[in-house]
Amino acid sequence: MEDFIPKLPLADIIDVFVAWLTSNLSGVFDVISVILRGVVDGIEWILILPPPLLLILLIALLAWKTSKWRVALFAVVGLLLIWNLGYWESMIKTLALVLTAVFVTILIGIPIGIWASQSKKARQVVTPILDLMQTMPAFVYLIPAIFFFNIGVVPGVFASVIFAMPPTIRLTILGIQQVPEDLIEATNAFGSTTKQRLLKVQLPLAMPTIMAGINQSIMLALSMVVIAAMVGAPGLGTEVYRAVTQIKTGVGFEAGLAIVIIAIILDRITQNIGKKKQGGTH
Repeated sequence: MEDFIPKLPLADIIDVFVAWLTSNLSGVFDVISVILRGVVDGIEWILILPPPLLLILLIALLAWKTSKWRVALFAVVGLLLIWNLGYWESMIKTLALVLTAVFVTILIGIPIGIWASQSKKARQVVTPILDLMQTMPAFVYLIPAIFFFNIGVVPGVFASVIFAMPPTIRLTILGIQQVPEDLIEATNAFGSTTKQRLLKVQLPLAMPTIMAGINQSIMLALSMVVIAAMVGAPGLGTEVYRAVTQIKTGVGFEAGLAIVIIAIILDRITQNIGKKKQGGTH
């Protein structure tokens, strides 16, 4: 086929585009880098400030408040195990990275989801982009991240945001679209504006679905931890990556188990927040 149709220079086009972005928008990327690093450092400082036992107690209280006592007990046992194994500081760094990525995901993803839910044309543009973001191998996001932000925690956050954002956008769109039509008609009959209908009816009713999207984004951000370690992002991912390169099965299992514990705690807390909100809307 190459004899009849010359190969499209797609790779060259992408390389030129990335090089153009890097050279022309370096100031923008520097500002983004400073902001993201500041947020990560701030969250890390807040989490490292209390003694480990106090932070464990606070997380357990949050788990007990939002979920059942079993989740709180699991949080206590799991976090004590992480502390005992010597991964406490690595866990804090991982949490800071994940929470920053999720914060940015919510900040960007929910407004895009709201916009796409209100506009069919916007939805037609956003949907294929989300398909690309979800199906592209996660490793690919590291390449432009390194060009834009060098190595360290910032490219890890950037790649995590790109990889984790689609569920938040998709489920925001879905949640708003699933609001019963008769309620929309009722608000229109009372003369509500689009903003009033959105803020007072659609978003409150869509909140459980939006929380499910945020939950999925948290899980995807956590799944990027090890991949982000390849560009210098610190945390538990670094421990796993080092164990793989040095063929240390035991250390890899320990660090991997710590990631699983964090994932289960965050998953149960955010899941149950969504269920409580759903219960409150009926």
